[in-house]
Amino acid sequence: MSLMSPSPSGAMGQNLGISSYAIEVNQALLKEDDDLLRQTFLSVFRQHHPQLANKVDVIFALAQAWCMSESDSDFEMLEKRLDALTPDESILVSSAFSQLLNLHNVTEESITARVEKAARLGEVEQATRSTNKSLQRLVNVKGLKPEDIHSALCKQTVGLVFTAHPTQATRQSLLKKYGEIRHAMDRLHNTRLSNYERLECLDEIRSQVQGAWRTDEIRRRKPSPQDESREGLTYFHETIYSGLPVFLRRIDTALKNIGQPMLPLNAKLFSFGAWMGGDRDGNPFVTPDTTRDVVIGARLSAATLLTEQVEKLMYELSMWRATPELKARAQQVQARHAAEGEFLETKKNTYDVVFMSINEPYRLVLSDVRARLQRTKDVLHHCLEHASVNVAEALEADPEAYRDETELLATLHMCYDSLISSGDIHIANSHLLDVLRQVRTFGLYLCKLDIRQESVKHTEAIDAITSYLGLGSYKEWNEEQRMEFLLNELTGKRPLLPPDLPMTPEVADVIGTFRMLAQLPNDSLGAYIISMSHTASDVLAVVLMQKECGMTPMLQVVPLFETLDDLNYAETAMRQLFANPWYFAHINGQQECMIGYSDSGKDAGRLAAAWGLYEVQERLTQVADEFGVHMTLFHGRGGTVGRGGAPAHLAVLSQPPGTIRGTIRVTVQGEVMEQQFGEQESAFHTMDLYTSAVLEATLAPTEQPPKEWRQTMADMARTSCDAYRAVVREDSRFVNFFHSITPVNELGRMNIGSRPAKRRSHGSIDTLRAIPWIFAWTQVRFHLPVWLGVGEALNSMIDAGKLELLQDMFTNWMFFRVTFDMLEMVFAKADPRVVKMYEKALVVEPGLHGFGDELLTKFHDTEQSMLTVMKHSRLLSSSSTAFLQQKLQLRAPYVAPLNILQVSCLKTLRAIEAGKNVDELVPADYKPSEKALALMSRGASKHPFVAGIEDTLIITMKGIASGLKNTG
Repeated sequence: MSLMSPSPSGAMGQNLGISSYAIEVNQALLKEDDDLLRQTFLSVFRQHHPQLANKVDVIFALAQAWCMSESDSDFEMLEKRLDALTPDESILVSSAFSQLLNLHNVTEESITARVEKAARLGEVEQATRSTNKSLQRLVNVKGLKPEDIHSALCKQTVGLVFTAHPTQATRQSLLKKYGEIRHAMDRLHNTRLSNYERLECLDEIRSQVQGAWRTDEIRRRKPSPQDESREGLTYFHETIYSGLPVFLRRIDTALKNIGQPMLPLNAKLFSFGAWMGGDRDGNPFVTPDTTRDVVIGARLSAATLLTEQVEKLMYELSMWRATPELKARAQQVQARHAAEGEFLETKKNTYDVVFMSINEPYRLVLSDVRARLQRTKDVLHHCLEHASVNVAEALEADPEAYRDETELLATLHMCYDSLISSGDIHIANSHLLDVLRQVRTFGLYLCKLDIRQESVKHTEAIDAITSYLGLGSYKEWNEEQRMEFLLNELTGKRPLLPPDLPMTPEVADVIGTFRMLAQLPNDSLGAYIISMSHTASDVLAVVLMQKECGMTPMLQVVPLFETLDDLNYAETAMRQLFANPWYFAHINGQQECMIGYSDSGKDAGRLAAAWGLYEVQERLTQVADEFGVHMTLFHGRGGTVGRGGAPAHLAVLSQPPGTIRGTIRVTVQGEVMEQQFGEQESAFHTMDLYTSAVLEATLAPTEQPPKEWRQTMADMARTSCDAYRAVVREDSRFVNFFHSITPVNELGRMNIGSRPAKRRSHGSIDTLRAIPWIFAWTQVRFHLPVWLGVGEALNSMIDAGKLELLQDMFTNWMFFRVTFDMLEMVFAKADPRVVKMYEKALVVEPGLHGFGDELLTKFHDTEQSMLTVMKHSRLLSSSSTAFLQQKLQLRAPYVAPLNILQVSCLKTLRAIEAGKNVDELVPADYKPSEKALALMSRGASKHPFVAGIEDTLIITMKGIASGLKNTG
């Protein structure tokens, strides 16, 4: 059965937009591929563990039976089988189900990529519009002039920022193997293969499956920020750098379809940024030297990737016709070589230059570009080896090195213009055009590094200065006093920072960071983001520190408003800044503000945070309009629903109308990097979704919601927030329950990120980061941060006779619909039976059992209220969600055994932590073999039994995260 088969009916799914026939085809293919990879894995598993393979078969069958029947007896049989495993068997069984879940995800990604490709070919329909369809809609439905659309698109920029937020539980080594499996699956389905080729393809799949199984899936040490940066840069090397110009060609074609010229050479539809190595908010491992290392590493990657492209151009551009200007440049290159006594462009590249002559002017000019790129890399390597060298000065001092892309871009433009003038238009618009666009987007920095630090750190640094100078304590001043001081210093000429200032390690790190930034190439740096921003003085404090540490030009300072109170105060803070003549002149009409989805959700609950974020975007845009400032909103979304996650296209289009005006920045976090950029087709699709959504949101925004809808949403937000905080903040039982029922205290063993789980070592829920907060609830399949408070909000409106109003809002307001579609998906992934299992086994205080029952009652009430508003008889009951429902059903038998094993591990480890003797917990008849001992002792110097239990626990956490795709 082929996805590409024509639909006999042409019927469309209600929301997804895929024909019912195509949905059936996808479901059949998903089942077929899942069976193939499962059987391939079990064959590999049986080869290495023949006796244990039968147990895995039985456990999987029992898990399937329980997931289908929901019978207590089926669960007891499954639990009994898992409890009978020895410690070393538990490691292997948990790893087997974790691998099966990851392989199932590969099948889903493969099917998704095929659907996206078929949609581009017009063979199936999707609800999310491609840029081509958006252009057609804007012309044919909205009546916009094609030239106005072209103008808007040429000015549009989407900023995608890769962060180091640790939600990717799977090791890079395994991700790459899964990628190879995905490619082999794609060849298996999308290519006409001979019998020999099909067998070779199946052998490749088996080889990669075996490679994944024989790889240790546990990170044995925490990654450093440099490791995180290197892993992030792999996506540029593998999909983004080569994929972007291909995508832009598709945009050129889409523009041609509405009678418009291609994108101009100076268009920049995307900019890329990173936080890896720059995000020091609560991460003591991100030091000034760390930031220096990752900047140099990114520049080396950019120079390497560009060198490869220039070398290809050298072989392609063999033409002799050229403009006098280009010929003159070629003669200069040749003369310089002759003057040096060599007909070479560098001593390191001698093999091909001897064949170049003045009759190949493009090759000569490009050979000089390559030589300068090589010299640039030499300088960067020298800087990497000598930590005291000022990187910006080193690049500036060497006349043969490129300090930025300006000269390089000018040379490539000269080649392009020469080809156009010589009549070689098609050659100019081939690979050379792609390279020009790559340089325009990635420069010689690849991705700009944002710097992030918590506001209180800057306050402490300035307080150290004012206290030492006898000016008083900055920390104790009110906002008016702080603003007066900061503005006086910014407009004054005398230096403020004393050279002999005594500094604590924290203050030294803040000042050291600014001094290091002043030594780095400015084009490598993005924005300076202040997390936990509260006031206008938080922004000016960073501007002042840049001035005092010699940063020229200064980085744009971006306040990050996170808690609900900060979101509500954001308008006041920005109004105060814009009203100040010095600051208004300083920003030159451009301002960026970041809004935090994760911490606002943790602070107020998902529904209240969603509305708070909606309103703050409107208010920030309005105050910017009043002062004539262009406001770019930076959306700090996570991959999970609890942290603002949603499909890219819907996430953009559901924003308040009029708040997206050609520019937007969005974080790409954790596992989302792999989902959106791990495969070429996914990367194209991601860029297409953002381009089309931002264009439509800019030119044809949705209508403003009626006042009655807004008032209803505001009332629900207040009710939801109060109900959420009544549990999370005010109920004395909650913290103990949370720490008891979830593995939040054990998450650090996973080593999935360099950053600690808390901003500070002490404190409670408030200091816990949003990621472990969400991750912990996802593990127990409860997803409490997403739904808590929603039921009370809905019921308050229903009791007030507003059910029909809510149903109208769901049908006709995209913001409301997306919010509840995501909520429904999370409910579908939750499982109260699993929650009850954790509660029964792990909550040792009898008084907390009733608390768990109360929360489960709230859970069921919220689900029922949500279904009533959505007019659904049950979860995922609409035809458009049938494919998602099948995905969840296929994953469920893999996840269930991992939950049961996790509970067992938590009970054992917590007993040991409570003082239980390890030997008492080891089964009396357990006599592990040398192979079993080796398995349990990998990377650990502790008791093999304890090490084995810890490994099993880590594997279950990774497997459950993969099974639920971290979407809680």
